[in-house]
Amino acid sequence: MVFRHTVVAALAALGLVASSFAAPAEASPRSCTVPVIGPVCAPDTVVLDGHQLLRTKFAALAGEKTSRTALTNLLAAAKTDLTTGPWSVTSKKQVPPSGDKHDYLSLAPYWWPTTEPTAENPWGCPFVQKDGQRNPIVDEITDHAYRGDAFAAIYRLALAWYYTGDARYAQRAALDLRTWFLDAATKMNPNMNFAQGIPCKVDGRGIGIIEFSYTLTQVVDATAILATGAPGWTTADRSGMTGWYTQFLEWLRTSKNGTDEAKAHNNHGSFYDMLAAALALGTGQRDLAKTIARNAGPGRIAPQIQADGYQPQEASRTRSWHYSNFNLVALTRLAQIGKHVGVDLWHYTAPSGATLFKAVDYLIPAATRGQSSWPYPELDFRPYAALDVLHAAADVGDRAARAALPSVPVQPGGDLYPVRPAAEQLDDISTS
Repeated sequence: MVFRHTVVAALAALGLVASSFAAPAEASPRSCTVPVIGPVCAPDTVVLDGHQLLRTKFAALAGEKTSRTALTNLLAAAKTDLTTGPWSVTSKKQVPPSGDKHDYLSLAPYWWPTTEPTAENPWGCPFVQKDGQRNPIVDEITDHAYRGDAFAAIYRLALAWYYTGDARYAQRAALDLRTWFLDAATKMNPNMNFAQGIPCKVDGRGIGIIEFSYTLTQVVDATAILATGAPGWTTADRSGMTGWYTQFLEWLRTSKNGTDEAKAHNNHGSFYDMLAAALALGTGQRDLAKTIARNAGPGRIAPQIQADGYQPQEASRTRSWHYSNFNLVALTRLAQIGKHVGVDLWHYTAPSGATLFKAVDYLIPAATRGQSSWPYPELDFRPYAALDVLHAAADVGDRAARAALPSVPVQPGGDLYPVRPAAEQLDDISTS
């Protein structure tokens, strides 16, 4: 009650009546109050817990240190987002095999030419794979980088508006969304037919869907946040985004690239399920989201995690630390989606005894003590890669993860988990 009275006093000081947030746990975007501090309700997010966002907002208003620090870090980035972008797939110089610049285009990052380019062989084909070694030519096609910049900015801007009520953040998020997804001249077609192609070999691959991985689910959450009453975000905008998500999910579930990726038995399969479940929930297909989440226990956790938490398919990579964390970004986010539809993946136990908790706890020694405690190959060890998945586990009762958090280094830009409580890829590798 002391905390509640503190929040009441904070809102009263801003000229807001206590009744405007009398029952936040029951609030919904359809009945949301939008005072000068932004919405006072829980958004219908698909990964993030909307009620947790609301509690964090009140905590920040009341001056709680962790929330205020994280919000300060978020706003520092969001202020930069106000003057960058917007971004579009039509900005690239290259034309996809379809002849349509509205189609997303990217190259496989770990494939390299074997000969010097010539007029007859401009790519230097054939290409060979070098796991974990990123070919800089992939950056010559801007869709991949622009997607990363756009989706991250949209997410930060929507959150910044939610926490502050500053209309500039919402309006800029709306501009970025319309430019990438909705405006006829600049929008992306809802497919990834030409993602992670390999010159002289294949135009696009299912494996390229990883480039949207969790970042498109951040966009889904951003549009849910804006739907709580963001200035300038219209009914037509909401309908347009729902239509885009619906078409992309249909492509994801029926195209060759999509069905190929669904069959993957490592982090690619985990991210596929997480993305499909988020899009299903975000477009009102709750039963489909529930089915995907329920099947992820035996379909993803059981075959990928051993009884002690070791992930053999990820640990065999040259970037084993990165990928062991990366796979758990997908699975912990999928667990959060599952919570929205009544599926508890955190407490799923495989026949071997494997659980998500064990997979997260397996990372603690290296996260807290460094690479000497990680006996597998890693080209660029960053202990903070584990920070978000440890936060996610701690949020659902993992005492070991909670105890470890103070000993894990924080990524550049500060710990943002308190204001966007879902795991993200924190180390610097441009494959997703």
